[in-house]
Amino acid sequence: MRNPEVSTMSHLPSLRSKNKHIKAVSQKRKLFRANNPLLSVFMWGINHSINELKYINIPVMLMSDDFKSYSKVRIDNHAFNKENLPSHFKCKEYCPLVFRNLRERFGVDDSDYLRSLTRSQPTCCGPSPGKSNARLLISYDRRFVIKTIASEDVEQMHHILKQYHHYIVERHGDILLPQYLGMHRLTVDGQETYMIVMRNIFSATLNIHKKYDLKGSTVDRQASEKEKIKEIPTYKDNDFIEHETSLYLSEEVKKGFLEKLESDVNFLCTLKLMDYSLLIGIHDVSLGQEEGVIQETADSGSEDIDTENGGDDLSDDLRAIPEDGGTISGDDDGAAIPTPPDSPKEPSAPGEFDPKVDVYALRSHEGSEKDAVYFVALIDTLTHWGTRKKAALAAKTVKHGAGAEISTVNPEMYAKRFIDFICRVIFEGRSEFSQL
Repeated sequence: MRNPEVSTMSHLPSLRSKNKHIKAVSQKRKLFRANNPLLSVFMWGINHSINELKYINIPVMLMSDDFKSYSKVRIDNHAFNKENLPSHFKCKEYCPLVFRNLRERFGVDDSDYLRSLTRSQPTCCGPSPGKSNARLLISYDRRFVIKTIASEDVEQMHHILKQYHHYIVERHGDILLPQYLGMHRLTVDGQETYMIVMRNIFSATLNIHKKYDLKGSTVDRQASEKEKIKEIPTYKDNDFIEHETSLYLSEEVKKGFLEKLESDVNFLCTLKLMDYSLLIGIHDVSLGQEEGVIQETADSGSEDIDTENGGDDLSDDLRAIPEDGGTISGDDDGAAIPTPPDSPKEPSAPGEFDPKVDVYALRSHEGSEKDAVYFVALIDTLTHWGTRKKAALAAKTVKHGAGAEISTVNPEMYAKRFIDFICRVIFEGRSEFSQL
């Protein structure tokens, strides 16, 4: 018996069947590979924060509540990427709208900021040589420095943030102060870690050949023997005098620099802040030509990876800075800025730099004794003149005598002595130093 269904189909015109080949595409997710869970969480937090800000309209003006606000996210039993991220962690960003506004005023684009801090893990520079035992990291492209800070520093930052923002607006971002770009709290395995992100003072393309940390004091202000054996030691005030170092600047550049310095120091003085330093990094152009421009070595560490097939572990390709702190600049109070060892691109001429990126750079004037590029900025600007510092002043006065130029003094005296000293070291003539 004939099948009626088949018979019916036989009378229909022949149809060309088109087979569709559907390729299964596994979901792509952004992985944050790092050799430390804290770094993975930091990169995840930066990515989350910047992406969240995309959906928030930029306010016409910041309100008082913006300086008290925060965004916080808690992750439990993370559904993916468990081999790279802890299953439980928390990320908190302080004053996100304020720091976004600061990044904008400092000329830091959020997409560049995100790329620098998440494309590859920040490189750990080891512990700070100072008493704070802060840890320092630097972004893969050497543009930004991440520093672990104490909860007291977070409190102090909240205390001065409104005045700091107002000052940045007033100065159009043209300062020698640290450029604060973000502040975060990360909780991993129940342990809280506070981090602050700043623009790197030194260049990503030019080597630093000598470093100084100056406070304007001469008591116990020389590099230790342990410090001097490092590849690039951080010298101090007495070393600066002994080396007969000077900054060879044109009158115009010198005048602009001193104007910024005095304005910034006066601002710190009004906030009752003291114990800051002037960090100076010197790039010798002749030595730089001999060494050649340092090439970028860090590969991409965070990218779109097929989660089904996995991805190569890129942490082995990262170039770590030695834990002995050989490329860290610091002082007794925990200041430290890593010297950038890698270069993302080659400058077009010896000693040439991009002033929009290397905002702290100053070029020596033509015909000077040494052709150099100076990187100069204020660091350690969160120390408040409080009970602890007053007690330290009393103790050091007993030890060294009332007339000694100890570093711990009240903000007004500290500012005056600091400016006087820096003004002398800027000049090329060495006779000024006989007054110290």
